[in-house]
Formats: sequence, structure tokens, C-alpha cells
Amino acid sequence: MWIWVLVILVSLILTASAVSTLTWMLHAWGTPENLKATRFSPPDGQHHLSFSLLVPARHEENVLHATVERLLESTHQNYEIIIIVGHDDPDTTAIARQLEAQYATRVSVVVDTNERKNKPKALNTALPHCTGEVVGVFDAEDQVHPLLLEHIDHEFRTTAADVVQGGVQLINFDSSWYSVRNCMEYFFWFRSRLHLQAQKGFIPLGGNTVFVRTEVIREAGGWDENCLAEDCDLGVRLSTAGKKIAVAYDAVLVTREETPHSITALLKQRTRWNQGFLQVLRKGDWRRLPTFGQRALARYTLISPLVQAFSGAVIPVGLAVGLFADVPVGVAFISFLPVIPTLATLAFEVAGLHDFGKQYRVRIGTLHYLRLLAGMPLYNVVLALAAARAVLREYTGRREWELTKHLGVHLKAAHEGD
Repeated sequence: MWIWVLVILVSLILTASAVSTLTWMLHAWGTPENLKATRFSPPDGQHHLSFSLLVPARHEENVLHATVERLLESTHQNYEIIIIVGHDDPDTTAIARQLEAQYATRVSVVVDTNERKNKPKALNTALPHCTGEVVGVFDAEDQVHPLLLEHIDHEFRTTAADVVQGGVQLINFDSSWYSVRNCMEYFFWFRSRLHLQAQKGFIPLGGNTVFVRTEVIREAGGWDENCLAEDCDLGVRLSTAGKKIAVAYDAVLVTREETPHSITALLKQRTRWNQGFLQVLRKGDWRRLPTFGQRALARYTLISPLVQAFSGAVIPVGLAVGLFADVPVGVAFISFLPVIPTLATLAFEVAGLHDFGKQYRVRIGTLHYLRLLAGMPLYNVVLALAAARAVLREYTGRREWELTKHLGVHLKAAHEGD
């Protein structure tokens, strides 16, 4: 009897989790007003703010030059680009110094001499060198639209925001069997989920295309150098401090990136993100959020790696119980409940992929829809393994930074749609 009760309880929890995730995923499409509110408002052509754009680059000789050249196409009048390189990375440093010499009025290089390297340490190394009123963060493989800074400038002034999070989109959807699912994750996260989180007053910021007023980031003490998800941590701390965070997404203006080049790379990337979320959960800054609803949202968001690892383990068991175990009909029915929101999610992902193709003016063929549908089970296994690995690493105290290598496969598509 107690086994039946456990099956019912777990199935109901998984169903509630899947339904809430689906609801948040579709927030932007809930009403025409919601969809309109996710976009940038048209800029007024005035350039009031100055920007310091930080580009941490570690072993990024394949993509750094293209990223900086793209940033230099910005139509904004007042910005500087600060490339951060490691003292032990001569190949990337050589490219950075070449760019500095070629564009001396715009580009400078800061050397991170920390023995143990990670992104937040690199960002903190550059923070004292920032002269702009707003600090922006980009990854070394990013392809940034020339008009983005004008829109960010206008967004700060019209919303009185302390932070503006722009959109990021993986673009090489046809590179591998899993890349289309990876692209859809970003599409729904930046197009919808982050807007809802900002409205609720709790948002784990994205790792790049995030802009913070310089005085605000300095007042916050910069980035947490011991956290593997420094972007999430910063968003939590700023949310807790009551800072206003605006989010905007536009398919034309998104920063374009590439998917991890292999399953191993994807596994390590998601392990790092998940472990970082667990670190932020353990730090407990979110407990100072003013309302119960915000704290509940924070707890649920930050505990997602545990939920994902748990789901990956028990959903197959639940299905097996429903199909093969000798249990009452009601218990068997309840064990199948998580399948319903899962199928609904698949349906909306298919619609989202169609919308993605229209927005980015790329051809979505039958093969891509098949990859999206057929790849879901194995992709979820990878995510569950990454979540479980993150829990294990955090429990055993392994917190070294596992760098994601970038090959630049997205560069060909980066200028399409401009």
C-alpha cells in the first residue's frame, strides 16, 4: 500500500512541476500585451550613456577576433571594449594585443594573473578599469548586433532600470541531433521565462548580454569568484537588494552564440550551471527577498538541478509501474499524469520551432522537427545526468571551472537577418 501512496505522491509532484514549467515557458505568448512587452521599445537616436564592454577570453583564439570586430560595428558613439586574457594563454593574448594595437581608441587588454582562472575572477580583474557608466558582459564567441547598444541606452533611460538583460540565442540549430533542442531551450528561456521572473522580482541573470550600471555592480562587490554561476548569483543579489531589472528580447537584436560542440561539452556546461545554482541556493541570499512568493520562486528555480536529476530517475520507473505493475487502475492512471504536460510541452516546442524559423528567417525542415521530437528522451537523460553530476560534485567539494570550448560554427549565420 505504501508503494502506491509513494507512486501517487511522486507523480503529482512531477506533474505540478511540469505544468508550472510549461506555464512559465509560454508566458510571453499568453496575451498580445505580454508579447509586446518582451521587446525593446524603438530607440530615440540619443546616446546618453557610456558603456564598458567586458569580453573575458580564455583559449578563445578561434572566435575572439570575429567577436571584437562585430562589437566595433556598433552604431553607439560612446563605448570601450575591454578584453580580459589569462597570463598563461599566449595564443588568445596575441590576438587581443593585435586588436588593441589596431583599435587603440576603443579596445584595451587586461591580464588576469590569478593562478586559478574562472570567468568571475576575470570580470573582477577588469572592473576597476571600466570608465563607462554601464558595464556590459559578452562571451568571446558572441555575435552582437550593431544597434544593440542604442536600444540598451534607451531601455535604461525609459525604464529607470539598474540592470538590462538582453536576449541571447543559440543559432546553429542544425549542427547536430541535439542542437535544435538546445536552441529551443534558449528561445523559450530568453523569450519568455526571464520576462516572467523579472516581473516577479527574482531573476537569475544570463551569462552575457547583461548590462549593469557601473555604480550598482561596484556597490554589489562585483561577481562572486567562488560561484560557478556568477550570473545567477549576481541576479539573486541584485533582486534581493531591490534593484530594478528590465528584460528585452528581439530576434533581430539578440546576441548569437553556438551550441556546445559535443555531448561531453554539453554535459560539462550544464553540470557547471547546475552546480552554480546549488551554490547560490546554499548561500541563501534569496532568503532576504521581501515576499513569500519571491522566496518560493527563488527556491524552486535554484533547486531545479535536484528536481531534474530526480525526474530523470523516477519518470521511467513511474511509467514502468503504470504499464507492468499489478496496481489499481487509479494508481496506474496517476502514474501517467506527468506524460500529459510533457506531450503538451512537445506540441508547443514544435510551434516554437516554427516561430523560430520565421523570426530568424531560416528554413525549418521535417528533419529538424523529427530531431526535436525524437531527441527529447535522450536529451533529457543528458540533462538529468548533468544535474546528478552537479549534485555529486557539490557534495564532494569539486568546484573547478570546466571551460566550454567554442569553434565558431555559428559565425556564418550570425549576419543573416541583419
